[in-house]
Amino acid sequence: MEIQEKREDYAVVIDYMPTGKSFSTRADPTLQLVGTERFTLLEAKPKPNTSFSIGEKVYIGKNERDKIEIIKSRISYDELTQTAKGNLVEALDKLVKENEQRYVDFFNNAKPLNIRQHSLELLPGIGKKHLQAILKERTVKKFESFEDISNRIELLQDPSKLIVERILEELKGNERFYLFTKPFVKRTEQFGR
Repeated sequence: MEIQEKREDYAVVIDYMPTGKSFSTRADPTLQLVGTERFTLLEAKPKPNTSFSIGEKVYIGKNERDKIEIIKSRISYDELTQTAKGNLVEALDKLVKENEQRYVDFFNNAKPLNIRQHSLELLPGIGKKHLQAILKERTVKKFESFEDISNRIELLQDPSKLIVERILEELKGNERFYLFTKPFVKRTEQFGR
């Protein structure tokens, strides 16, 4: 039985090129988007006579779309424009903060990856000392917010920033473990060529 991959229903605009990519011979309007759930990077064609603003949330699901004509393809981090790369951090920061409970739950429920490494250690800035402090504190009382984590774990950076940094690392690829995204597979790798 094949498991149906969950697709993104919404995405955030991180670049809008009304006349297409500068190096392309076709003047097709193009959007670069980041999905709101799995942070999938996508390229899309907008419907005619629509306008977009950077940071705008758009529907990209299976039902009738109001502003997106088609999703052209999933793209890698390297295929993003410089503008999209610049806007990606802000979009991720906003998405993580809007879904704070999801990531606080990660701090509360994260498990070891193997006998040597815990999944919390994949977050930049969390070493053995922070890991032990987090594990101890969450047994006393579950964390309730990013602020609660910061207040109870000494010298820990802003937890939302740690999550955003990890998502960026995963989007850039070459990670051994993926906590928040699905690894990008090149088209030739997908079909075994």
